[in-house]
Amino acid sequence: MNRETEIILSEIQTVFSKINNQHVATLVDMLTTPSRIFVLGEGRSGLIAKSFAMRLMHLGFQVYVVGETITPSVKDGDVLVAISGSGTTANVVQTAEKAKKTGVTVVSVTSDSASPLANLSHQTIDIPAATKYRREGEIQSKQPLSSLFDQAVHIYFDAVCMALMETQQSGNEDAFQRHSNLE
Repeated sequence: MNRETEIILSEIQTVFSKINNQHVATLVDMLTTPSRIFVLGEGRSGLIAKSFAMRLMHLGFQVYVVGETITPSVKDGDVLVAISGSGTTANVVQTAEKAKKTGVTVVSVTSDSASPLANLSHQTIDIPAATKYRREGEIQSKQPLSSLFDQAVHIYFDAVCMALMETQQSGNEDAFQRHSNLE
């Protein structure tokens, strides 16, 4: 393994040593209750949100990405998973605020549990990894910008999906049946 890969894996390991593992079970419970799940993020966090939405679809959930043209209106009882490393991304905070006023359960995924996004959320998943702001309390990183946060969130969501598969007693074959067949 090369030096850079070792640094990245070590940084991810450090982040996961600080994450509250109980939040995986809490998020699994929250995602199995609603009829619909919405995900939101900007930039790379938006790409991670889309990746999570795709995997949730593979697991049989009705899931939408906020901002896509086919995304329906939210309603009371839905869940919004909003990702922002800083917890201050204007569009994410404003959209989460609007969703909450509509009766949507808001789950924030952020590195700052005292941020505006976290403060308006019903549940906050604290991922204490470095973001582009390099704030106090974030686990430091040699990687650029918010790479460590994005990597940790992606892995965290994969862990949530594995737990969902266990809960639903489904596996790869079930997910593969829902995988795109137009490629």
